Amino acid sequence: MKDTLDIALAQCNFLVGDLEGNTRQIIDNAVHARDQLGADLVVFSELSLTGYPLEDLLFNATVLPQVEQCLQTLQREIHGIHVVLGAPSREGGQLFNSAFVIRDGAMLAVYHKQQLPNYEVFDEKRYFHAGDAACVTDIQGVRVGITICEDIWVGAPVEQAVADGAELIININASPYQVHKTDERLEILKARVREQRVPIVYVNQVGGQDELVFDGESCCINRRGEPCLRAPAFEPGMFTVQYSKADSDLLTSDCLHAPLTGAASVYRALVLGVRDYVLKNRFDGVVLGLSGGIDSALTLVLAVDALGAERVHAVMMPFRYTSAISIEDAGALAAGLGVQLDQIPIEAAFTAVTHGLAAVAPGPSQDVTEENVQSRLRGVFLMALSNRTGRLLLTTGNKSEMSVGYATLYGDMAGGFAPLKDVSKTLVYELARYRNGLGQVIPERVLQREPTAELAPDQVDRDSLPPYEQLDPILEKFVEQDLSVEHIVADGFDRRVVERVVSMVLRNEYKRRQAPPGVKITRRAFGKDRRYPITSGFSGSPSPPGTQSQS
Repeated sequence: MKDTLDIALAQCNFLVGDLEGNTRQIIDNAVHARDQLGADLVVFSELSLTGYPLEDLLFNATVLPQVEQCLQTLQREIHGIHVVLGAPSREGGQLFNSAFVIRDGAMLAVYHKQQLPNYEVFDEKRYFHAGDAACVTDIQGVRVGITICEDIWVGAPVEQAVADGAELIININASPYQVHKTDERLEILKARVREQRVPIVYVNQVGGQDELVFDGESCCINRRGEPCLRAPAFEPGMFTVQYSKADSDLLTSDCLHAPLTGAASVYRALVLGVRDYVLKNRFDGVVLGLSGGIDSALTLVLAVDALGAERVHAVMMPFRYTSAISIEDAGALAAGLGVQLDQIPIEAAFTAVTHGLAAVAPGPSQDVTEENVQSRLRGVFLMALSNRTGRLLLTTGNKSEMSVGYATLYGDMAGGFAPLKDVSKTLVYELARYRNGLGQVIPERVLQREPTAELAPDQVDRDSLPPYEQLDPILEKFVEQDLSVEHIVADGFDRRVVERVVSMVLRNEYKRRQAPPGVKITRRAFGKDRRYPITSGFSGSPSPPGTQSQS
């Protein structure tokens, strides 16, 4: 028998619900691991057979029979290598999030996840029952304990596996990306190693799935608590490590990629999220409105980096308030990227709409109604282009605007996907500067201009909002950290500003409920990650709640 157990970590991009395609990907990677990498064991991620999260597809009566058929296919077609993979399973009338160990047609072991996360974007208790038993199986003379994702964060399942004789822990994951998550995962893995004195193989999936992006960053931690393998972020691939039976430890691999941090990791997450949403949903490309401002500029660059310039169509829709520099900067950006840019003036359409409106609802010549008509006309043209070309419409609004309702329903909110939905305005600038550092693409004047919607003469964002350097920290504390007005004020913020911001956030929940999905990058994104009631008497402060503004 060999002195080592050679392990391949399969960091794959699976498609939710594509059982046939996922099965083929597992087979192909297992064969590659066996024949090209010389692996004795290949490990795939959590629910790899079905993709993660499967959500209410699990309630569909055809899913589990298909899972069982695909497991049989895997047992029939994979030989000469041990395989660990994830799939749902039913036992005794209960549904489990499970891991399977197979080799040469035999099902060697089945493990049911014990710790079911039910917070943030996770709601596994809606679907699964929790297991209660450890799974330790012999693989090439090594006693291997199998765990799934949240099991490693709590620790008891690892302790239980070691008590049952595990010499090595394998943890399969579907752990979505968020800022600073890499460091959190590493500390958790080190803590489990310190407690149990066993090395850990951690395998995570990669790819975009609706609002979630999975960053991969699979890794191995030896008994000394040191990373001995670090797979790259946001890249699928196969990565190998050896377990020494003599040392009862993992040996250091040649694969030790430095982790991505800060703007670099966020930018890569957004690019992957856009690419996979577009391609997995089989769109021909994307269309977006280009205004000459920073948000649409960053969205355009993200789209080009994700899909290539040939799949991106930008449209400028000038009006009487659109400045010459906006037109110039939009043209320069599109030309520099090689993107098709067309112009559709909205003056004539605006006149037709406002004349028709005046006949039944006369009012002042300029108020928020006329501003929103401009935005909605642009939305109409963009959606029409999306219909005509089969391309997905990307919205360009950011998290700061969406938080306080500085967006127009059926106008700039119209679209199929929102790349910047979880990106604050201050982070938009940071990401733009990061991308320019890789190669100047966004004109410097776009970065230096004061933010403006250009829906009224001489309009700037600070006419309606606190400065973003004040607004964004307040939003982070209220939205992402769930702090009260009193706590935020105690951190040194002006009470009147805080109460105003909190009031705007609460009364605009109805807008966000109608917004398109977008990439989650923070600990609390709008959408399934943060579910506030629309109809509510809660004000967040001693002041009475405001009324909804139907913009």
